[in-house]
Amino acid sequence: MIIQHNIMALNAHRQLSANNTSLQKNIEKLSSGFKINLAGDDASGLAISEKMRAQIAGLKVAQNNAQDGISLIQTAEGALTEVHSMLNRMV
Repeated sequence: MIIQHNIMALNAHRQLSANNTSLQKNIEKLSSGFKINLAGDDASGLAISEKMRAQIAGLKVAQNNAQDGISLIQTAEGALTEVHSMLNRMV
């Protein structure tokens, strides 16, 4: 019984698989637009990035809350101005 093998074809197949894997990772990086996609790319960088994203989200909420506070004060100011003008008409 003769076992036939083709080492060159096996090596070519292995290289092709490695190139396909590398190509897939590069396409994923390009399509996402992020420098770090997975923790395997840069674990500490990903942790810092996620912390900064959380801070940015918190700051956006704080900005919205401040804007709501400004709107509330402007509404109260308008009401007080109206009450002041009513009192002036009474005098």
